[in-house]
Amino acid sequence: MALERTLCIIKPDAVEKNTAGAVLAHLEEAGFKIVALRRTHLPKNVAEGFYAIHKARPFFGELVTFMTRSPVVVAVLEKEDAVAAYRATMGATDPAKAEAGTLRKKFGANVGENAVHGSDSLDNAKGEIAYFFPANEVAPTAG
Repeated sequence: MALERTLCIIKPDAVEKNTAGAVLAHLEEAGFKIVALRRTHLPKNVAEGFYAIHKARPFFGELVTFMTRSPVVVAVLEKEDAVAAYRATMGATDPAKAEAGTLRKKFGANVGENAVHGSDSLDNAKGEIAYFFPANEVAPTAG
């Protein structure tokens, strides 16, 4: 396995519930290194750009409205096989179907408000990280 990086977004629902710190602690306890971190309020155009792949889907407007209603926390996580490891740590998209102990089971409410976002592939992770963080804001890879 290789050392990888992936993007984490702690969504507005989790930030509103004051659980962002608990999410970050959970990630560190799971062995992830946080190599970049920012709390921000996404402007509409930034949310639309990030989720542009879903533009034709019926939930796009609702997703953008949700992601812009309150601040989010964006982070770059580093770990061996980070993309797959973070997806397992997040749990199923629907918190009701997520395994016990996963982020979405612990902090999510429903499919729409499921606490966290994570990259679904290494290629997407690279693009998503670059979308939110200039290279000089991300710690260099160890070793």
